[in-house]
Amino acid sequence: MSEHEHNETTRPAVSPPRPAPDASPAAGLRRELPAEVPAGAPTRAPAPAEGDVPKPSPGLTGRQRLVKGLWPPRVTRAQLIVALLLFGLGFGLAVQVASNSDSDSALRGARQEDLVRILDELDDRTERLEDEKQGLEKQRDELENSSDQAEEARKQTIEKERQLGVLAGTVAAQGPGITMTIEDTKGTVEADMLLDAIQELRAAGAEAIQVNDVRVVAGTYLTDSGNGVGVDGNKITTPYRFKVIGKPQDLEPALNIPGGVVQTLEKEQATVTVERSTKIVVDALRVVKRPDYARSSSR
Repeated sequence: MSEHEHNETTRPAVSPPRPAPDASPAAGLRRELPAEVPAGAPTRAPAPAEGDVPKPSPGLTGRQRLVKGLWPPRVTRAQLIVALLLFGLGFGLAVQVASNSDSDSALRGARQEDLVRILDELDDRTERLEDEKQGLEKQRDELENSSDQAEEARKQTIEKERQLGVLAGTVAAQGPGITMTIEDTKGTVEADMLLDAIQELRAAGAEAIQVNDVRVVAGTYLTDSGNGVGVDGNKITTPYRFKVIGKPQDLEPALNIPGGVVQTLEKEQATVTVERSTKIVVDALRVVKRPDYARSSSR
């Protein structure tokens, strides 16, 4: 057998398969690497593992981080409304506390005789209101129980007219009360001082007041007029004499309270005398004026 034939007989019948192109070493390495990320794509930071504490930003102190968290503020509409309501409530409470503190401090600094006088005035006003209530209830009972209600109503109307006439100054009046005389030799008494006296007497329960020859009513006004005082346009001069109908036990103490009318006038070097009487006559009258526009209404 020749050498050429021997080689043909020893050559395998099927040649071994060649490795595919993908089986190259470079291809196997590429398969193990992650996919390429295109340029410009955002990268995601890895999530922190459990138990890891996030580290603060470098270069910021604790105060700076607190300020950064609080400013700029993020306020919603509901939070703003609640804040305004709380502000209004707080302001109202503050005003209430301040007013109570002022009144308490005023009473706390008052003298014992002043506190006693205040309590007496409150008791007297309560008593007057109670008497007025009982009088109105009595009139109601008389109207309800009277056999002739028309006649009883007429009597009460006449009595009411007299009472209103006394208040309006169109009817003379008499009763217990006081007489206060003010001697002003220095000419220092002014209209506002006499007005304070009238207001103090009214607050003490005066029902009719006459100053010299002028009847004092609800619309009375006082002005300074030369060497005297004008009362409703009528000039009066010293001595100023007040004739007042009311309860003497209430009227006189109201004028003599510490810092009241008498002390104020005496500081102006005026001489004041107050006398009680069981019968005071107030006979100065006012002319009834017909109103220009007001008319009685049936309603």
